[in-house]
Amino acid sequence: MARGEAKGRALGRGAVVRRLRALVPVVVPVLLAIADAMLVNGFELDLEVGVSMLAAAALLLRRRFPLLVFLFTLPGLYIGYIWFAPMIGLYTLAVRRPGRARLGICAVLLIAAHFFPYPITDFELTVYRENTLVLIDACVTSAAPIALGLLVRTRQELASRVEDLTRSLRREDRLLADRVKTTERARLAREMHDVVAHQVSLISLQAGAVQVSTEDPAARAGARTIRELSVRTLEELRHMVGVLRADGGEAAEAHRLAPQPDLTELPRLIEMSALDVTYEGGVAAGASGTKTVERAAFRTVQEALTNIRKHAPGAQVRVRVDPVDAMRGEGSERAAGSGRAGGAGRAERAEEGRAAHGLRVEIRNGPPDAAATVPALPGGGHGLVGLRERAQSLGGTLEARHTSDGGFVVRAEFPYGAG
Repeated sequence: MARGEAKGRALGRGAVVRRLRALVPVVVPVLLAIADAMLVNGFELDLEVGVSMLAAAALLLRRRFPLLVFLFTLPGLYIGYIWFAPMIGLYTLAVRRPGRARLGICAVLLIAAHFFPYPITDFELTVYRENTLVLIDACVTSAAPIALGLLVRTRQELASRVEDLTRSLRREDRLLADRVKTTERARLAREMHDVVAHQVSLISLQAGAVQVSTEDPAARAGARTIRELSVRTLEELRHMVGVLRADGGEAAEAHRLAPQPDLTELPRLIEMSALDVTYEGGVAAGASGTKTVERAAFRTVQEALTNIRKHAPGAQVRVRVDPVDAMRGEGSERAAGSGRAGGAGRAERAEEGRAAHGLRVEIRNGPPDAAATVPALPGGGHGLVGLRERAQSLGGTLEARHTSDGGFVVRAEFPYGAG
């Protein structure tokens, strides 16, 4: 509470400071003009004081109507002999309407109002020395606010141009960084294609040779699976390299042409994983979700099965894909349970998928088989990190942790609206 009150007081003080900053440039010139009128004409209400006060009050509108306000202050200079109001008006006109002809005419008007006395019958042409001094004073009084106003306007224009130049330089820096990034992506794409594609092609050729030469049905089936995996890996690699090497519209085109795995391919992925997997699908593929979410679910299962092959060989695995109701925040366990009952369960499951607002993916494995051989597969430790980043980018969550029985569980939730 105390922190909230302190924050509220700070916001209140900030609002007061902003109001004061907005009022000061408007009120201070008016106060200066009023003080000038009082010092010159005194406090007795007469014509001089009246026109001087009207000239001071007109400064309240000097930003919106600079020319009219300046013309309105000239009677105060001519009759009331005030200086601040017409000088401030001429300064504002120079800042906001800096036309040469306009400023020249207004400068002549101010000089005339300053030079000729009120009433005009008091003017004595033969007083040369005094008239010359008054004329010089009038010229200085007219030139000073114009020069200051033009200086302030030039400074504002320079600041604006510097800001534009700064934005332009930042944009050029971003373009240069994007160009460097594109070049680096193309180099990485070439290296990826040269290294990985060559090795996968050799694997595919060797598997084909084994498939042709062996008489063992199990070995032949395994070699066929290896070839299929190799071909699919090469296809995805080619599309990935195309995305990396493309730029702009080409990248979008390459991304659109890339293979888009979804939930319909999960059974095939599980079949080719060579693991003891129980698959429980609680949502019909494509029934209510988007391809982006289904692709994220597919990649999550793919990475989790890869990790199980590396770290828990021989373990029993259960893969579940269920709809999630975003309003209740829970999975449709009832639909998944009824899905195993028969055709009516599948209909209920599809209906639940249409009403769902998200997708939950869970991959759970038990402890590894002690008798199984641990494959010496390389790993960089970035798989789960990448899955978590993918889930967060779609507005979802990902949890990965050890279980009490020595196994591991990966659970991800994706909202359909994110895709």
